Amino acid sequence: MADMAIENHAVIGGLRTTALVALNGSIDFLCWPRFDSPSVFASLLDPEAGEFSLAPALEGGRLTQFYVPDTNVLLTRRLSTEGVSEISDFMVPLPVDPVQRLIRRVKAVRGRVTYRLRCAPRFDYARVSHSIEQPEACQVIFRPDGPDLPPLRLCASVPLTIEGDAVVAEFALEQNDTATFTLDSEEAGENICLEPHRVAEAFKETSTYWRDWVAHSSYTGRWREHMTRSALALKLLTSAEYGSMVAAATFGLPEDPGGVRNWDYRYCWVRDSSFMVNAFMKMGYREEATAFIRWLHERRLAAKPGEARLRVLYGIDGRNIDFETDLDHFQGYRDSRPVRIGNGAEGQLQLDIIGEVMDAISLADEAFERLSHEEWISVAEAMDWLSVNWNQPDESIWEVRGGKRHFLFSRFMCWVALDRGIGIARRRSLPGRVALWRRERDAIYHDIHENFWNEDLGYFTQFKGGDAIDASCLLMPLMGFIGDHDPRWQSTLNAVGERLVDDSHVYRYEVKKGENHDGLTGTEGTFTMCSFWYVECLARSGDLLQARFLFEKMLSYANHAGLFSEEIGPAGEHLGNFPQAFTHLALIRAGLYLDQALSRAGRCN
Repeated sequence: MADMAIENHAVIGGLRTTALVALNGSIDFLCWPRFDSPSVFASLLDPEAGEFSLAPALEGGRLTQFYVPDTNVLLTRRLSTEGVSEISDFMVPLPVDPVQRLIRRVKAVRGRVTYRLRCAPRFDYARVSHSIEQPEACQVIFRPDGPDLPPLRLCASVPLTIEGDAVVAEFALEQNDTATFTLDSEEAGENICLEPHRVAEAFKETSTYWRDWVAHSSYTGRWREHMTRSALALKLLTSAEYGSMVAAATFGLPEDPGGVRNWDYRYCWVRDSSFMVNAFMKMGYREEATAFIRWLHERRLAAKPGEARLRVLYGIDGRNIDFETDLDHFQGYRDSRPVRIGNGAEGQLQLDIIGEVMDAISLADEAFERLSHEEWISVAEAMDWLSVNWNQPDESIWEVRGGKRHFLFSRFMCWVALDRGIGIARRRSLPGRVALWRRERDAIYHDIHENFWNEDLGYFTQFKGGDAIDASCLLMPLMGFIGDHDPRWQSTLNAVGERLVDDSHVYRYEVKKGENHDGLTGTEGTFTMCSFWYVECLARSGDLLQARFLFEKMLSYANHAGLFSEEIGPAGEHLGNFPQAFTHLALIRAGLYLDQALSRAGRCN
């Protein structure tokens, strides 16, 4: 089961956690009960790290997997001459049901179909053992031996058999018959398992929830299917309980197969989440933006006295993530080790995050959610701090582990932060040291043009004093720092095309150059978020035909379910954690701008 490629998966979730479902019907990644909780199924990373397989005993045939339209309800089918099987997988969203459940329903669509089930959780990243209790034939409880680990209960409409430390079942369904399986915590629902008719109701309620959510979208353009799927993927990465958002659903999936670039993205990065807020707002979703901005404000209020900056990342509930640990017993996806949990970037200085936060806050404040008095005081304090500290080296957006530098990206995002703070103060007539902010904003502008522009090379360099180029510069016009047609920008955009672009794909930087060394061995795939940024930059520069051509090419790299990971390899394989918020939010941004630009240009399709 662990042999399925990253791209051969889809994701389900209920706004508390997510699970990956492979094309063969196996759930081979699930952290429970929250996104950042320990894994219970992780056979995608190690064959002994837990799985929940459910498969028809049909020879040959074809596997298909797709979502019920406009939902996150997943259907996995096997079609063969012997019969047709269908598995429905979903989690009931928190707003629909306070009880957290993963539900699997199988149906023999055609013919008589025999199924085999195996549920083998491995608690706490497969580090602790468990016992199994069977209060009745169709119900088992997996009870972990470690402390603070919730037990799991599996309820079924068919008899279950304990087999070692796993539970199995083999059963046959006649045509149109169904069987149901629900996974929840033992204390859920007062120890009452869902009857099959209640599972059918949950299917309808969950589908209705997602369709109603999609109906609030303001997007009606050319790429509705891709844009809607990206929005649904982003929504799955949000916490209904806290309002926070995770960068991706997984940990440990490699950027370089067989290499060491294997990170844990199940946490709330302030940068990524602020970009997500931007995408949600542009698609017409206000609730998600409001919830996250309030969550951010709570983090600021929880900061230590005198601590003016936000942390780089947090746990879903706002706790500090102050560790990075290797799971040495994990084999790793295609031998990619070490498999890490936690994230060492937490201790880094990343000055750019204030810029992303301020851009999101400014958009929300102008559109619908005016800052409260307390929120403005926090913003003003951050602006004061940044006015004094912007000229520091840091690790910046790519979280390099080769030492701090004066990175271009952080520098112009500091400009963005101060610019947005000034704009809010002016628009709302709010008090603050606006003259100081304006002076420092202008100083940053001059610093970038004097110290990051390389006249000989004809582009803005990755860091002060270097000669490398970095795809994060693509945000310069997108954030309003420089004009779309400014000669310096056009020259830089051409340099990105020459040095970082491979067909429609964009590398984030040249990892093989010693001066760009990020402190890690190996290489990586192309960074899909940067590819969509490049599309938007081309469109803004007026090259609509090329922008659309590359956009359509990039859409073709989505997997069968319309999902993207972080990176794309040389053969089109997905690399990095999956699904990745960065990629889907950049797709939305590029699609929105390109759609509008094509319409303005009079192109009807």
